[in-house]
Amino acid sequence: MNDETVTAGVRLNLVVIRAIDIDRWAEFYQLLGLTLSKHSHGTGPMHYSSENTNCVFEIYPRTEKSGSTKAARLGFSVDELDLIVERLTAEGHTIVSPPADSEWGRRAVVRDPDGHKIELTSTS
Repeated sequence: MNDETVTAGVRLNLVVIRAIDIDRWAEFYQLLGLTLSKHSHGTGPMHYSSENTNCVFEIYPRTEKSGSTKAARLGFSVDELDLIVERLTAEGHTIVSPPADSEWGRRAVVRDPDGHKIELTSTS
Protein backbone atom coordinates (compact mmCIF):
# COMPACT_ATOMS: atom_id res chain seq x y z
CA MET A 1 0.00 0.00 0.00
CA ASN A 2 1.37 3.42 -0.90
CA ASP A 3 0.49 6.91 0.39
CA GLU A 4 -1.63 7.73 -2.68
CA THR A 5 -3.89 4.75 -1.98
CA VAL A 6 -4.39 5.78 1.64
CA THR A 7 -5.32 9.41 0.96
CA ALA A 8 -7.09 9.19 -2.41
CA GLY A 9 -10.67 10.40 -2.12
CA VAL A 10 -10.59 11.03 1.63
CA ARG A 11 -12.47 14.14 2.79
CA LEU A 12 -13.47 15.23 6.26
CA ASN A 13 -17.29 15.28 6.37
CA LEU A 14 -18.22 15.46 10.08
CA VAL A 15 -16.92 17.33 13.13
CA VAL A 16 -18.68 16.94 16.50
CA ILE A 17 -17.74 19.02 19.50
CA ARG A 18 -19.18 18.89 23.01
CA ALA A 19 -20.44 21.94 24.90
CA ILE A 20 -21.64 22.66 28.42
CA ASP A 21 -24.17 25.20 27.06
CA ILE A 22 -25.04 24.42 23.43
CA ASP A 23 -27.20 27.53 23.03
CA ARG A 24 -24.32 29.82 24.05
CA TRP A 25 -21.99 28.01 21.69
CA ALA A 26 -24.49 28.31 18.85
CA GLU A 27 -24.49 32.10 19.31
CA PHE A 28 -20.66 32.12 19.17
CA TYR A 29 -20.43 30.02 16.00
CA GLN A 30 -23.18 32.04 14.32
CA LEU A 31 -20.94 35.11 14.80
CA LEU A 32 -18.40 33.27 12.61
CA GLY A 33 -21.03 32.97 9.87
CA LEU A 34 -22.29 29.42 10.40
CA THR A 35 -26.01 28.75 10.01
CA LEU A 36 -27.06 26.34 12.75
CA SER A 37 -30.30 24.47 13.31
CA LYS A 38 -31.34 22.76 16.54
CA HIS A 39 -32.69 19.21 16.36
CA SER A 40 -32.29 15.65 17.56
CA HIS A 41 -32.15 12.25 15.87
CA GLY A 42 -34.65 9.76 17.26
CA THR A 43 -34.21 9.64 21.03
CA GLY A 44 -30.81 11.37 20.93
CA PRO A 45 -30.08 14.68 22.65
CA MET A 46 -30.97 18.08 21.24
CA HIS A 47 -27.95 19.52 19.41
CA TYR A 48 -27.02 22.08 16.78
CA SER A 49 -25.93 21.22 13.27
CA SER A 50 -24.52 23.26 10.40
CA GLU A 51 -24.29 21.99 6.87
CA ASN A 52 -23.24 25.17 5.07
CA THR A 53 -19.91 23.67 4.02
CA ASN A 54 -18.89 20.27 2.67
CA CYS A 55 -18.53 19.18 6.28
CA VAL A 56 -21.30 18.76 8.86
CA PHE A 57 -20.40 20.63 12.05
CA GLU A 58 -22.36 19.62 15.16
CA ILE A 59 -22.50 20.89 18.74
CA TYR A 60 -23.68 18.25 21.21
CA PRO A 61 -24.19 18.61 24.96
CA ARG A 62 -21.18 17.58 27.03
CA THR A 63 -21.81 14.91 29.65
CA GLU A 64 -19.61 13.00 32.07
CA LYS A 65 -19.84 10.02 29.74
CA SER A 66 -18.95 11.94 26.56
CA GLY A 67 -16.20 14.04 28.08
CA SER A 68 -14.66 17.24 26.78
CA THR A 69 -13.46 18.01 23.27
CA LYS A 70 -11.63 21.12 24.52
CA ALA A 71 -8.23 19.83 23.38
CA ALA A 72 -9.42 19.79 19.76
CA ARG A 73 -8.36 22.75 17.66
CA LEU A 74 -10.69 23.87 14.91
CA GLY A 75 -10.12 26.06 11.88
CA PHE A 76 -12.53 27.94 9.65
CA SER A 77 -12.00 29.94 6.46
CA VAL A 78 -14.14 33.05 6.74
CA ASP A 79 -15.07 36.16 4.80
CA GLU A 80 -14.57 39.45 6.63
CA LEU A 81 -12.04 38.18 9.19
CA ASP A 82 -11.47 41.59 10.80
CA LEU A 83 -15.21 42.24 11.11
CA ILE A 84 -15.81 38.83 12.72
CA VAL A 85 -13.03 39.45 15.27
CA GLU A 86 -14.54 42.86 16.03
CA ARG A 87 -17.94 41.23 16.67
CA LEU A 88 -16.40 38.56 18.89
CA THR A 89 -14.51 41.21 20.86
CA ALA A 90 -17.69 43.28 21.29
CA GLU A 91 -19.45 40.19 22.69
CA GLY A 92 -16.63 39.63 25.20
CA HIS A 93 -15.03 36.56 23.60
CA THR A 94 -11.31 35.88 24.03
CA ILE A 95 -8.99 36.76 21.16
CA VAL A 96 -5.80 34.68 21.47
CA SER A 97 -4.06 36.19 18.43
CA PRO A 98 -5.51 39.27 16.72
CA PRO A 99 -5.80 39.38 12.92
CA ALA A 100 -2.40 39.53 11.23
CA ASP A 101 -0.94 38.62 7.88
CA SER A 102 0.99 35.35 7.86
CA GLU A 103 2.40 32.89 5.37
CA TRP A 104 -1.06 31.22 5.36
CA GLY A 105 -2.89 34.49 4.66
CA ARG A 106 -4.64 36.74 7.14
CA ARG A 107 -5.42 34.81 10.33
CA ALA A 108 -6.56 35.15 13.91
CA VAL A 109 -7.03 32.70 16.79
CA VAL A 110 -9.98 33.00 19.18
CA ARG A 111 -11.48 30.87 21.97
CA ASP A 112 -15.04 29.62 22.02
CA PRO A 113 -17.07 29.68 25.26
CA ASP A 114 -15.61 26.37 26.54
CA GLY A 115 -12.01 27.18 25.58
CA HIS A 116 -11.50 25.50 22.19
CA LYS A 117 -8.91 27.38 20.14
CA ILE A 118 -10.47 28.38 16.84
CA GLU A 119 -8.21 29.46 13.99
CA LEU A 120 -9.83 31.82 11.51
CA THR A 121 -8.26 32.48 8.13
CA SER A 122 -9.42 34.99 5.57
CA THR A 123 -10.79 33.70 2.29
CA SER A 124 -10.27 37.03 0.55
